[in-house]
Amino acid sequence: MLKKIIKKFLPRSFLSTYHFFLAKLANWFFLFPSNKIVVIGVTGTNGKTTTANLISQLFECLGYKTGLTSTVNFKIGYQERLNDKKMTMLGRFQTQKILYQAARAGCQYAIIETSSQGIEQWRHSGINYDVVVFTNLTPEHIEAHGSFENYRAQKEKLFEHLAKSRRKKIRGKVVPKIIIANADDEEIFRLKKYHSDKFISYGFVNKADYQGSDLRTAGGLASFKFAGQEINTQLLGEFNAYNVLASLAVINALGLPADQVSACRVGGVPGRQEMINQGQNFKVMIDYAPEPASLEKLYQALGSLPRRKLIHILGSTGGGRDQARQPFLGRLAGQNADVVIVTNEDPYDDDPQTIIDRVAKGAEQAGKKINQNLFKILDRREAIAKAISLAQKDDLVLITGKGAEQAICVANGKKIPWDDRRVTRELIKEKTRNDSTKVKTE
Repeated sequence: MLKKIIKKFLPRSFLSTYHFFLAKLANWFFLFPSNKIVVIGVTGTNGKTTTANLISQLFECLGYKTGLTSTVNFKIGYQERLNDKKMTMLGRFQTQKILYQAARAGCQYAIIETSSQGIEQWRHSGINYDVVVFTNLTPEHIEAHGSFENYRAQKEKLFEHLAKSRRKKIRGKVVPKIIIANADDEEIFRLKKYHSDKFISYGFVNKADYQGSDLRTAGGLASFKFAGQEINTQLLGEFNAYNVLASLAVINALGLPADQVSACRVGGVPGRQEMINQGQNFKVMIDYAPEPASLEKLYQALGSLPRRKLIHILGSTGGGRDQARQPFLGRLAGQNADVVIVTNEDPYDDDPQTIIDRVAKGAEQAGKKINQNLFKILDRREAIAKAISLAQKDDLVLITGKGAEQAICVANGKKIPWDDRRVTRELIKEKTRNDSTKVKTE
């Protein structure tokens, strides 16, 4: 509460200066840890978390230890834990502490998922990045930043920061400054103005330095060819092929043995297209997909996944996030799912029922009927239970908006412990027990 009052009455310029000096202090306090490790930043609208995790997995496959901070998880060497902070990019002292711990643990690389709001609050300052990866740019966080132009400007600050950062020497070798950008996103042309030792593009459509080809999504899983190798993934959709290709570009750009990566089996990311299997005769997938562009791509990926009905549980976040996307999310669900269940997600200080009503309005505009194939259920557990009760053999239950997040954020800064995956497993077990009991009594 005190933090909100301070933010309300202090000038924005003062807060910015405060954040800047706090970042410098954190860097000094932990003895400039990013100078002792190769640091890779991943930014963009969609795909940041998956790309950051894939980079870490590829490094580990090649025998290197990594540090990692992302929306989903933290990693120091081979110790990993879920992100329970409800922040994509941690505060300045927390981030510097992870870099310090990673360097002390003998990690050669650190991967930092770097968000626009983190950049706006100078959380990137004091971090000596060596590589910055750009995934894509779509309208998001517009209300938080004031406009799409402001949102884009915050993203670009990271590349300006890279250009101004001094080269470091590790184990006697100078580490180059590298920008790696998606050639199939028009934002790449704006990024070329920032100085770097290497500017590397990757993509499937436009000409790129790291060119993927023969992109396929047979059975939903993405596969493609790269540098004469067949790359088979365990990830759904074309958008994940871009995430994998971006990760491969990082490995190649840093001069690591690219010919070995085809043998690496990169796994999934917690809460990203994660299948929940408790022996039930229907499929359940949990994914993050909190905004229209990511949800649309997820629907496209699911188009090639065998199923009967699609039952989709979704909501939308509050707390000053983009209200305009709420009915749009509902409309997308209404157009693509057979049954839509709208529920609570992260209302923060907003009225959760109002958010639900806005999302449901979009689904109604797409033709869904209340209490027939559209349901509004405030309690998220009850909403998931409703979907599981409706699911029949070969149906797909899709739960989006939270992924592997560990809390629901409500009013006055409070957090309710939560995990969609845990709750879903519990409810499937309950259904299985009840069905079994029913069969026995009959």
